[in-house]
Amino acid sequence: MSTDAARAQDRSIELILAYYAAFNRGDWDGMLALLDEAVVHDLNQGQRETGRAAFAAFLRRMARCYREQLHDIVAMAAPGGERAAAEYVVHGEYLADDEGLPPARGQKYVLPGGAFFEIRDGRIRRVSNYYNLQDWIAQVR
Repeated sequence: MSTDAARAQDRSIELILAYYAAFNRGDWDGMLALLDEAVVHDLNQGQRETGRAAFAAFLRRMARCYREQLHDIVAMAAPGGERAAAEYVVHGEYLADDEGLPPARGQKYVLPGGAFFEIRDGRIRRVSNYYNLQDWIAQVR
């Protein structure tokens, strides 16, 4: 692997770690600043949303319904840094009812999850999140 590719790979890993550090701080503006304006967001077992404004709306819903911290974050990137992935463990509390999900009563949960990323020009162009929804539902019932 060339030195340039290794640097790009390292920068992508740093970008992903900065994204999750902002998440853990509840710094939504900080997260949004790391996204491409036309970011594509694939929701776990849900629809695809496009654009920073749609992502901001998603973050507002998350902040209303959930309090989460990600632990044990591991980020990796392909040579060249255009694609990356992360694995983590979500430690959360279900605060308010989210549409189509069981009622919220402050239930706590611990859930492994992961995400795949596309990176362009130093920004996150796509994030696709994955976790076991049935496991989460079982924990909050």
